[in-house]
Amino acid sequence: MDVINTSGRRKDAVARLYLSEGKGEFTINKRDYKDYFPTGTLQYKINQPFVLTETTGKYNIKVNVAGGGITGQAEAIRLAISKALIEIDPENKSTLKAEGLTTRDPRMVERKKFGQKKARKKEQFSKR
Repeated sequence: MDVINTSGRRKDAVARLYLSEGKGEFTINKRDYKDYFPTGTLQYKINQPFVLTETTGKYNIKVNVAGGGITGQAEAIRLAISKALIEIDPENKSTLKAEGLTTRDPRMVERKKFGQKKARKKEQFSKR
C-alpha cells in the first residue's frame, strides 16, 4: 500500500492528510497529536474513525491543517481520516456513515454587508 492523500474541511479549517501503513504514528503540523490537541474531547474526535473501524494503530498519519479554530481543525481531520479509511476498504463506509463521519459540515460564517455593523446587525432605525 502506498500513501493515501485526502483532505477534509470544516468552517475555515482545511486538513490535508497523508496515510500509510505503519505502527500508528500520528503527527499534526510536525507535532504529536497529543501535543497539538491537549484536551481529551478533541483527541477522541480524531481517533473516532479508527475506533469504529477497529484499525487503531495500523496506520501512520501525517496531517497539515490550517485555518479556523481547534474544534474545526479536529473535525476537518476526522473527515479526512474517514475518507482515507473508505478509500482503503469500501466496507468501512456503512459504519462511518451511520455515525455521520462522512458528511462535510457546510455551515460557514456569513459575510459582513456594507452599511451594516456585522452580517445581520444594523444601525438603530429612527422613525422620526
